[in-house]
Amino acid sequence: MSTNQIIGLVLLVVGAILLYFGYQSSQGLEDQVYETFTGRFTDSTIWLFIAGAVAAVAGIGLLLRKG
Repeated sequence: MSTNQIIGLVLLVVGAILLYFGYQSSQGLEDQVYETFTGRFTDSTIWLFIAGAVAAVAGIGLLLRKG
């Protein structure tokens, strides 16, 4: 397993963890109330989703990359 694949695997796992925490945060009382009144999640929840998605996509890209 090359270094890029290991980094890709780590990024994929970190991305999945961040997405999980983002989901858990979005189901919390604070986010539910905030979403009811504003129609969107809190900034911290949105950043967890963004960071998780970026890390996961980067990890998948590194895992699929040849070389």
